[in-house]
Amino acid sequence: MVKKEIIYFFTALMFFTRIPIPFKLPYSNEIMNQSQKYYAAIGLLVGAFNALIYFLCQLILPIDISILISMCASVLLTGAFHEDGFTDVCDSFGGGYGKEKIMTIMKDSRIGAYGVIGVILLLLLKFTSLKHLAENNLELVLFTIITAHSVSRFFSGMMIYTHEYVTDIDKSKSKPMANKALPIQNLIISFLFCFLPFIVFGEWEFLLILPLCYIGKVYLGWYFKKYIGGYTGDCLGTVQQVTEVLFYLGVLILCKLM
Repeated sequence: MVKKEIIYFFTALMFFTRIPIPFKLPYSNEIMNQSQKYYAAIGLLVGAFNALIYFLCQLILPIDISILISMCASVLLTGAFHEDGFTDVCDSFGGGYGKEKIMTIMKDSRIGAYGVIGVILLLLLKFTSLKHLAENNLELVLFTIITAHSVSRFFSGMMIYTHEYVTDIDKSKSKPMANKALPIQNLIISFLFCFLPFIVFGEWEFLLILPLCYIGKVYLGWYFKKYIGGYTGDCLGTVQQVTEVLFYLGVLILCKLM
């Protein structure tokens, strides 16, 4: 039992980061599906790494440079996995008409104008949001970075439970991914991981941001279902990126209101 859970965890780690795994992992669709319970846990690791980079950099560098370095570290750690999905979704839904055209553009390795504009605006939102937070409270920005990465991966994984996976037109280009909902207790396990930062930092009031992230997830799910009938791996990456930014904005809103 423990050995299986270790395999599931390291499968998620291998899939979502560039961290080398020191031993060979078995692969199957079942293992990929079981690994989804650890999506939020991987988010904790990624967020903690980014927060550590920012903390060390801000000791000797200006705040804005420190944020940029931490963002670069995130891209290097994850291989821009989710950002790539967001870019593909911007291109495909921006330039495609009808499910077949959208799916074709989504699997095109080239990046178009919609993708470039979308990812630039996304990164600018991340940077400016974190910069505003960092100017006032170091502990708060560390909490925000860690929590946003975990919470956003939880909501991304939730899509698997609420929407249907859309098979790629060209199955030879399909990427391995979890696409089958597990029993609800696995979703609860995932939620417990993203709940940890609230316990550690004691920032309970920011639980109020979770409904905002959920609304973002619901809207994207409705949009994807309307145009392609469900979700793809790129759609999950988009949900992760959008809900991450929504968490940053939610923290800013609450700070302004409190």
